Amino acid sequence: MSDTTIPTHDVIMIGAGPAALTAAVYTTREDIDTLLFERGVVGGLAAVTDKVDNYPGFPDGIEGLTLAQNLQKQAERFGAVIELGEVTAIHDEGDYKRLETTSGDMKARAILIATGSDYKKLGIPGEQEFYARGVHYCATCDGAFYRDKRLVVVGGGNSAVQEALFLTKFATHIDLLVRSKIKASDVLQDELKQFVNDGKITVHLGMTTDEIIGEENHVTKVVGTQDGKKKEIETDGVFVFVGLMPNTQFLAGTNVKLDELGLIATDMHLQTSMRGVFAAGDVRSGATMQIASAVGEGATAALIIREYLEGKLTHTAKSEEELSPTPLA
Repeated sequence: MSDTTIPTHDVIMIGAGPAALTAAVYTTREDIDTLLFERGVVGGLAAVTDKVDNYPGFPDGIEGLTLAQNLQKQAERFGAVIELGEVTAIHDEGDYKRLETTSGDMKARAILIATGSDYKKLGIPGEQEFYARGVHYCATCDGAFYRDKRLVVVGGGNSAVQEALFLTKFATHIDLLVRSKIKASDVLQDELKQFVNDGKITVHLGMTTDEIIGEENHVTKVVGTQDGKKKEIETDGVFVFVGLMPNTQFLAGTNVKLDELGLIATDMHLQTSMRGVFAAGDVRSGATMQIASAVGEGATAALIIREYLEGKLTHTAKSEEELSPTPLA
């Protein structure tokens, strides 16, 4: 494909979660040609969160899907274009960056990477074999399939406890397998205790998850180790919540610097080590992994990108110290 036939945009945003959708609201309101690429669900992990209880302005909380849909409608109202597809590589060609995508090559004067994170996997026997047939990573997506069934939830952080509590709407009983100790917030732990006292949830502390066993198209039990002894728990399904992994695999081979966790390092302007490429939200090193802060970073990124496109942002990070892994002030 010759350069004259490659579609060119002012800004291409990789990802369409809260950070990118907010940034798109700002850029499109100023008539900056903006295209968003999303390989999964518009709204990102927020869209598959049962209830967002700590987003400002919603005293009673708001369903994650509703919040995501509202952000999408707002961005599209101002002219943002969202395309379902995947960006597989970025090439620095000076004033323009060339992106390899599932829709063909594209060029942009500026890029915002807001790909967020994905669910980590356990990497144990049976996990991949029974994916979507008894093994799940999204309670709001698949919980309703397990009405009046027994479930196992793996994890001890905020997400695991929150999703276990949500699954009590459907399951008759939940076994919560925690590798070390509960690390969820005090508020969630207090709520968890109520369900433990009611006999709805059983917590297994210090228990590893070693294998998922099933028959044909369904899971029958989970095998783990606790106090050095093998333990089997009968279940109809397994929900895994053991953390997040940044979606930065497509940056392999580029000069976009990542930290030791695979998150994108940026300077104080949210610019990466590749000039004209910015990052915001959960994929950025130092991010707080909160929807509210992702939205704030999206707005900040949009304003900085506008300055960059107008030639007013002249600074480029040249040292390791200028690429900060700390949250923005």
